[in-house]
Amino acid sequence: MNDTAPVCVAVDAMGGDKAPETILAGLEKALQDDPALSVLLFGDEQVVAPFSQHHPRVTPRVTTEVIEMGEDPLAAVRHKRDSSIVAGVRAVRRKEAQAFFSAGSTGACFAAATVIMGRLKGIHRPAIASVIPTPTKPFVLCDMGANPDCKPEDLLMFAHMGGVYARFALGREHPTIALLNNGSEKGKGSELTKRAYELMEAEVPGFVGNAEGGDLLDSRYDVFVADGFTGNVALKALEGSTKTVFRTLRDIIMSSPKNKVAGALLKSSLRQLMLDVNSDAYGAAPLLGVDGICMIGHGSSNERAIENAMHQVCLSVRGDLVGAVAAIAGERLKQ
Repeated sequence: MNDTAPVCVAVDAMGGDKAPETILAGLEKALQDDPALSVLLFGDEQVVAPFSQHHPRVTPRVTTEVIEMGEDPLAAVRHKRDSSIVAGVRAVRRKEAQAFFSAGSTGACFAAATVIMGRLKGIHRPAIASVIPTPTKPFVLCDMGANPDCKPEDLLMFAHMGGVYARFALGREHPTIALLNNGSEKGKGSELTKRAYELMEAEVPGFVGNAEGGDLLDSRYDVFVADGFTGNVALKALEGSTKTVFRTLRDIIMSSPKNKVAGALLKSSLRQLMLDVNSDAYGAAPLLGVDGICMIGHGSSNERAIENAMHQVCLSVRGDLVGAVAAIAGERLKQ
């Protein structure tokens, strides 16, 4: 992989809870970090034009519509053709950019990428793969919300694609892959997971069997596979638990002078722990299985998350993530 190869990314300036300010601030840092990065910036003229004037590697693309978080994703993509999400995805389809990034509506990004970029041959359902940081080591969760209803064959492909992304994002050359289930024994689970287990056991390199929810924070495996409903519940449970633990710990430390002294002694260790479990270190999750790179950021992304999201986008482009997923899908079609 050529770490200095030029990369052009279509960026949605209008998506996210803190857009456009946070998007622009993070983008500015990413441009400083990577001199080979250039950007097509999509959004309101008063946002994209002034920013591009101060950044030679940024080209403004004025759009007149924004897809809001509460809108029906597919309807919004169909009717708001001049939105920053639709126009940005279309730029990748036209090969004007090599990747698209947005911290806006996940559903709209999924719909736009699936409809406009199209699916890779052999992929029935694209999936979102997210790197989840833990106190031990990060792991990949796939799918984390794109497909609430799945067939066993879909979970099989999620396992293959999750393994590919673990190699890209985490450097795990031979990732261990587990099926998230309600028990570790082979016969556990629903009809969906039982059949998916059989398919993965026969075909997926590195498959280790079922994993339970308690295995997530231990990060016992490199990839956890789930349907989008289960994956999203697991993700939100992890995020909520982490916030609750740190909030409770803060309250305990502040509850007495003695505890404040103890907290001061542990300050550096606690700060490092917070960094270890902070998803801002990765910033974006790819939609795997579409014919192009579509990276989706969290709606509450801060400046650091946007900066790191650009790093993940460039890594995926330079390493040809789409080609790697297409190769896996192609091999399965030959079987």
